[in-house]
Amino acid sequence: MRSSSGRGLRPGVLGTFDTVVMAVAGTAPAYSIAAATAVLAGAVGVAGPAALLYCVLPMLGIVLAFGRLGRLDVSAGAAYAWVGRTLHPFLGFLSGWALVVSTTLFMVAGSLPAGTMTLALFDPVLAADRMLATAVGAGWFLLMVLVVLGGTRMTVRAQLLLSGAELALLAVFVTVALVRGGGGASFDWSWFGFTHFDGVSGFASGALIATFCFWGWDVTSNLGEETRDGRRTAGLAALIGVGVVFLLFEAFTIAVHTTLTAEQIQESGSQVLSTLGEAVWPGVGGQLLVLAVLLSTVATLETTLIQVTRSLFAMGRDRTMPAALGTVHRHRGTPWVAVAAVGTVALVLFAASTVFGTVGEVLSAAVAAIGLQIAFYYGLAGIAAVVAYRRTLLGSVREFVLGGVWPLTGALFMLWIFFESLGALSGASIAIGVGGLAAGLVPMVVHRRGSSYYRPAPRLDASAGADDGGRPGPAHPYGRDTTLATDY
Repeated sequence: MRSSSGRGLRPGVLGTFDTVVMAVAGTAPAYSIAAATAVLAGAVGVAGPAALLYCVLPMLGIVLAFGRLGRLDVSAGAAYAWVGRTLHPFLGFLSGWALVVSTTLFMVAGSLPAGTMTLALFDPVLAADRMLATAVGAGWFLLMVLVVLGGTRMTVRAQLLLSGAELALLAVFVTVALVRGGGGASFDWSWFGFTHFDGVSGFASGALIATFCFWGWDVTSNLGEETRDGRRTAGLAALIGVGVVFLLFEAFTIAVHTTLTAEQIQESGSQVLSTLGEAVWPGVGGQLLVLAVLLSTVATLETTLIQVTRSLFAMGRDRTMPAALGTVHRHRGTPWVAVAAVGTVALVLFAASTVFGTVGEVLSAAVAAIGLQIAFYYGLAGIAAVVAYRRTLLGSVREFVLGGVWPLTGALFMLWIFFESLGALSGASIAIGVGGLAAGLVPMVVHRRGSSYYRPAPRLDASAGADDGGRPGPAHPYGRDTTLATDY
């Protein structure tokens, strides 16, 4: 079934709780903690809690921006659709393309350690076999592809199982670690201040790491068309999800510093959760936290796959990419062509990373380059929200702060991160990050003439309509219906 009306995705499948689960899973708490804790400690020491705190504030501005834009236009394309209708179609396409590139790279980069961790649970020697680890990681990825093809309801059920077990393990260990303490530093409230940063450059280093820990919550916006009352639910779920993972990140950062010494943290690297688990519960604790990281990795593979395929579906529906990507399964209501396309590309990258050693190095550089893509489309979405609500910002202090100051601050922070990263990343990372964005110019030019997306159309404007309780609003310029709302 070819969807061009925007009604191909199955509506009303997800509720508020389901969407909150997706927001939390999208940020991959255990995976992010394992990957970033040692790096964050190496960059800013015990100022890790402060870096997380001062980076979540502008991130919440972007969450507010997504929520407010979602009230004006519920779209599987999210930033792609909003930026295109508010700022410029070219910027909108590049926002969608940035998400497609970053998520595709992340799925490959995340699947490889999933294979390694699976083997490590049985035999650490097997985990050293690169080809076997890649095959197991690809197996996990294919399993998630089948789950996503099975429909949104099946996807959420899998998330409840994976994320529920992951969060339970994390909650138990962080509670015990905080209560027992250990051989690390004594907690001090100055860890939340600025005194431990090595100047502005030190803060910037921590910001680059902490900001990217929160990435993934915006999957709720891509699921807006499949969510009951998606105009409100997606934004609310994102706020709750970011709040939950922020508390987890803070608690674990403090627990790691109070339980382990600085030397242990740096020596552990990405295995810091395993080291923490052994310190809290010798013998089995390390294995249980490795299991938590594995569950987190698999769960975020699923949410990332949802995010990229919904974005491609929206782009195919608008014919800014091949129209076949806008095809949905007649019974499942899932964009199966987009899922198959992403799965095929990812499997090719898996095979390449096994056959050619240099590709593995390129993928490592790509992980760092993902930050450029994230900062780019988050920053543009923040600006788009301010522009869309510009006529209502002076209506009240609340509207001015929530609709103007906070989203704009978040947007400027993300753009600062983008340019700051250019000076900190390797040449390969910059080539992949910026080059990945530039590659989007090819499909943009190829499909420009055949798509109404690039033609003049009504811009998103909060003053153009009012909340009508969910009734259809003005005809959408790209063939969909949208409902306008001014309240937040």
